[in-house]
Amino acid sequence: QVQLAESGGGLVQAGGSLRLSCAASGATLNSYTVGWFRQTPEKEREFLAAISWNGVSTFYEASAKGRFTVSRDNTKTTVYLQMNSLEPEDTAVYYCAAGRMSLSYGTTERGYPNWGQGTQVTVSS
Repeated sequence: QVQLAESGGGLVQAGGSLRLSCAASGATLNSYTVGWFRQTPEKEREFLAAISWNGVSTFYEASAKGRFTVSRDNTKTTVYLQMNSLEPEDTAVYYCAAGRMSLSYGTTERGYPNWGQGTQVTVSS
């Protein structure tokens, strides 16, 4: 069973950038599709982006496309989410998740059995 831990969240001004990391322990991420999600108290958990096990393919939700970039470094068993041009509406708890399935099944929560604890991102106006 792989354990995931997010880091890199924090407070940033609107227009700024953050890079979130999702580090694996207990197993490597080399065979896992990894997704990024976020949640606020007012909304259900929202899918943002996912990357295939080999890093060749990615998929983005419309709200993330053009501003967020997902990447992975399998030698370090880490997946990243680079977030640029952040807006106050991006304030949320951000989660990474991993599952051994095709990327095409990686856009919903139910595709992922393994989740991190989340990292808070706060964007001030």
